[in-house]
Amino acid sequence: MLDTGNTGFMLVATSLVMLMTPGLAFFYGGLVGRRNVLTIMIQSFVSMGVTTIVWYLVGYSLCFSGDVGGVIGNLDNAFMRGITVTTMYGNIGIPTFVFIAYQMMFAIITPALITGAFANRVRFGAYLLFLVAWLLLVYFPMVHMIWGGGILQQWGVLDFAGGIVVHNIAGMAALASIIFVGKRLFPDKGPHSIPLVALGTGLLWFGWYGFNAGSQLKVDGITATAFLNTDIAASFAGIVWLIMAWIFEKKPKFIGLLTGSVAGLATITPAAGYVTPTSAVIIGCLAGIVCYLAISLKTKLNLDDALDVWGVHGVGGFLGIVCLGLWADLAVNPAGVNGLLLGNPGFFFKELAAVAITSLYAFTVSYAMLWLINKITPVKVTRQDEENGLDAALHGESAYEMI
Repeated sequence: MLDTGNTGFMLVATSLVMLMTPGLAFFYGGLVGRRNVLTIMIQSFVSMGVTTIVWYLVGYSLCFSGDVGGVIGNLDNAFMRGITVTTMYGNIGIPTFVFIAYQMMFAIITPALITGAFANRVRFGAYLLFLVAWLLLVYFPMVHMIWGGGILQQWGVLDFAGGIVVHNIAGMAALASIIFVGKRLFPDKGPHSIPLVALGTGLLWFGWYGFNAGSQLKVDGITATAFLNTDIAASFAGIVWLIMAWIFEKKPKFIGLLTGSVAGLATITPAAGYVTPTSAVIIGCLAGIVCYLAISLKTKLNLDDALDVWGVHGVGGFLGIVCLGLWADLAVNPAGVNGLLLGNPGFFFKELAAVAITSLYAFTVSYAMLWLINKITPVKVTRQDEENGLDAALHGESAYEMI
């Protein structure tokens, strides 16, 4: 039976998550140079179109229909076959079409996250091939294994809103990308528009309430807890990062505050509906410290992760899963478990094993995918195109009048 309250809430949550992809485009667009703004932004926006098509054709079905070996679904619901306006999802009173739309928004933003790693270096055609292949070979299997009844869900692995499914695997794909593509020949001198970054952060933060609270799929106390934990973790992480930058870089940098907040959002994601607000405080502080140090390590290792996707999302997602294994609390969510600090080491080690295995899978498959695509069409742009800027070279457009 239709529950109008839950359905209305989930439609709003779906809209919020949709807004995150344009927010990501602004966030990334502000961080690159003036000659590459449109190139990085179109990579986010094109995912809204391409991923929706793939999701309608086979994506939803491969994630949530049937089971093949515990790894992937089947094609029973391809082309939305067998689903009508009266089909309800579970016993929470929302139409299956609403659940399909909500999960589609996750599928749209996840590969878009990766694009910040190879900014200013990748051809548009090669990116489109990577986008489709990555959805089919990495994202859809992960969704099925953890949320769609697959082997990791059967094993008892928890991930409330996407620490593994979204952030960690995107971060590991980003790491594979920067290793395969190599360094920029002409690095940006710095963010061309910090106000654009701030706008993007605001949209991401706003949308994240739908991302995390909406993952409960209904309105109850756990929804409220996830909502509050999201804001707490982001706020503490942003301030801790600001303090770290003030200490080590001698200035309280706005970019640091914004990046730290996103790191906190990514880190709390898998635990948002399973931990107390006090634990969210600790998780936010850890996110600010650990992700800041990860980016410092990236710099020392001379890895050109242009927009710190691995340091923020890869490390943040990994850390969030570890924190979930530590602080999960049955008193918060009866559908969850207790973590290590409440006497359940088995769950902690399951989470640790799951995030390690999926990290290795995402890295290996993403690297192999880029290698294969490069045999079909060059992945990396030419030296001349990179020097001139990709907006004009690849798209024949410019964000600003160049004088």
